[in-house]
Amino acid sequence: MIKRLLIAIILLNFAFAKAQSEKFTLSGTISEVSNGETMIGVNILIPELSAGTSSNEYGFYSITLPAGTYQVVYSFIGYKNILKEVVLNSDTQINIEMADSDEQLDAIVIKADVERLSTKSPQMSTNALSIETIKKIPVVLGETDIVKSLVLLPGVTNAGEGASGFNVRGGAADQNLVLLDEATLYGSDHLFGFFSVFNPDAIKDLKLYKGGIPARYGGRVSSVLDIYQRDGNKNKLSATGGVGLVASRLLLEGPIEKSKSSFLIGGRSSYAHLFLPLFDIDNVAYFYDLNAKLSFTLNDNNRLYVSSYFGRDVFKVNNLFGNTFGNSFVNARWNHTFNNKWFANTSLIYSDYNYGLELDFVEFEFSSGITNLNAKYDLTHYVNDKTKMRYGINSIYYEFDPGLITPTTATSPINERQLTKKYAWENGVYVDGEFEITDNININAGLRLSTFNRLGQNNINIYENNQPIVFNEDLQIYESVDPIETTNASRGTTLKTFANLEPRVSIAYSLNSSTSFKASYQRINQYIHLISNTNAPTPFDLYAPSGTFIEPQKGNQIAAGFFKNMGDYSLETEMFYKTVDNRLDYIDGADLIANDAVEQILLKGEARAYGLEVLFRKNKGKLQGWIAYTLSRSEQRTPGRTREETGINNGEWYNAAWDKTHDLTITGNYDWSEKWSFGANFTLQSGQPITYPNGQYEFDGLFIPTYEARNSSRLPIVHRLDLSATYVPKPEKTKGWQGSWVFSIYNAYNRRNAASISFAQNEDTNRNEATRLSIFGLVPAVTYNFKF
Repeated sequence: MIKRLLIAIILLNFAFAKAQSEKFTLSGTISEVSNGETMIGVNILIPELSAGTSSNEYGFYSITLPAGTYQVVYSFIGYKNILKEVVLNSDTQINIEMADSDEQLDAIVIKADVERLSTKSPQMSTNALSIETIKKIPVVLGETDIVKSLVLLPGVTNAGEGASGFNVRGGAADQNLVLLDEATLYGSDHLFGFFSVFNPDAIKDLKLYKGGIPARYGGRVSSVLDIYQRDGNKNKLSATGGVGLVASRLLLEGPIEKSKSSFLIGGRSSYAHLFLPLFDIDNVAYFYDLNAKLSFTLNDNNRLYVSSYFGRDVFKVNNLFGNTFGNSFVNARWNHTFNNKWFANTSLIYSDYNYGLELDFVEFEFSSGITNLNAKYDLTHYVNDKTKMRYGINSIYYEFDPGLITPTTATSPINERQLTKKYAWENGVYVDGEFEITDNININAGLRLSTFNRLGQNNINIYENNQPIVFNEDLQIYESVDPIETTNASRGTTLKTFANLEPRVSIAYSLNSSTSFKASYQRINQYIHLISNTNAPTPFDLYAPSGTFIEPQKGNQIAAGFFKNMGDYSLETEMFYKTVDNRLDYIDGADLIANDAVEQILLKGEARAYGLEVLFRKNKGKLQGWIAYTLSRSEQRTPGRTREETGINNGEWYNAAWDKTHDLTITGNYDWSEKWSFGANFTLQSGQPITYPNGQYEFDGLFIPTYEARNSSRLPIVHRLDLSATYVPKPEKTKGWQGSWVFSIYNAYNRRNAASISFAQNEDTNRNEATRLSIFGLVPAVTYNFKF
């Protein structure tokens, strides 16, 4: 009897131990209850285990836990927390719908767990702004702008007012990978930087990676801006829009089949050019764009998306020259959930960028562009509560069109000519993992293998000694060399192959639930290059692939940081050091337009950037905002290839055109009442580097200037205050027509910041004079926003 009792006790203990060691997976999809939109980055928390996860780019989440009964909290800023009791004795799927609310759970304290999740995460050098925050930031001409909002964060700048693109940690604008619904955009601006290409009403989520870039991304050495469009309302037909002084927008969305499929279509256009003839101004400048998306929920395990974008800018000056450019793409995606641990996304993407230039004074037009077809497959494996793995592969086929030259009149001296098209094939395969090593140490580590094949083409130039550029020692200048032979190769031929391993690693060490240290390293290769003369009277952009004479840019970056959550406040500090090999520079007198052999004007150099970033945030309360400061340096150099060659700037380091030693921004939003809220941001920056003349000499009656070392001087310091006020007449109204007014003042104290300084001889005094060009003074604006 005693023996049987002992056996029974042993068996019970064994069964109990087995039950305790058993683990099951909780998974599902999270969406908004009002419109069925999937939600990115929702926190799923299990307080009693101090464990949690977050939903991915498509609203899917998965976490593996020991068997048991748990209080699971679903939390997202601006939404009512959801508390669910889950009996986890088998793999369980729970789909969640979250509702807007300012209320928070009283029954359970989760603040420490939310902070612990963000502090423990090894991901660093990342900025994320909600669309609600972006819409409260005052910008020029009253139009909400994603890129200009990012510039208010540490480590992000632009070259000045009216400058295209943005610069991250001292990198060039073309070193940023800009993704919209996974499709690559080759330009992020409208009207040369006055507006961004992103319609804020169509955007669901955005994230900017400045460092510690995960292995699933490749192709750009500086940063990744990853933006997702909204899916569309699956429950009811609705509209959102706004009417401003220079541009308006309208977005429609609604169900195709209620709760199962939806559509979204939105458009924007500027129209200030329509009023210019009233002031006898012949110049024209306007843009328009279109966002569209279809979403289908086939069942719990399969979703289909088709998204697209089309945008164009038109710019003409006094019938002298015109400029037309823009992006477009179409992306078909399939999300498939194999089970509660495996999630896959398959995408097929077509995108292009077109650039046109019409020069009326020489009677010809020029059209160039880049087209690519991208197939990619990404697989996520939620291994257990401490490990998540990602695997993926993508293949991109490029066609580079350097330009088609067409005469615009019958009397034009120009003959029609198609510059030689170039072709390439870029591939990448990666593995990436997130690992919780201990309670205090978390690691994200990945490896990417990238390859780039330059394919055959017509008119391949062959040069003596394989040198398209020589150095003239007598004149101390670089000169282009004519090819000694031209050959052709079929597109199926590979002219040049590059293959590179790109390791990535990030680590977080948590001192406690609110404090951590983080460090990261990344290596990335960039195989396409932007050839641009943005300082010329006729702006020109051309993308060129790596090949026999142009090597890929190779970027390496290390970063380390300290992160602290302090209740309503948070502090982030990071230091970084970045190098880029094979950075292109131009020989003096380089001619880019209609150049069918750009290798004859390009030299290979290097770049480096380093700095300190500080971000202090207030995250809760009526007053929210941040103070961001960056102390940094961005430099380039192009040494001579031999001892006899001078290189560029005598081979010495010089400031990059976008270098900003000091960059301070202060941004705040204050909710005065349900009807009124106010916003302000103050910017203080070092002036843009510039090269001034330092003397002149006379030759045959001509006065020829001499110049100081490249970019050794600076424009005056830039500072500006922007203000805004938002008025909601009927904040209690949640159905039908809902409207709001946004009043803004850009550059409130009318600071005339210098965009450039030029030097010319005064015709009256015959003396040389400096002239400052300022683009904006004080600019008031008003916008009426609505939804119904």
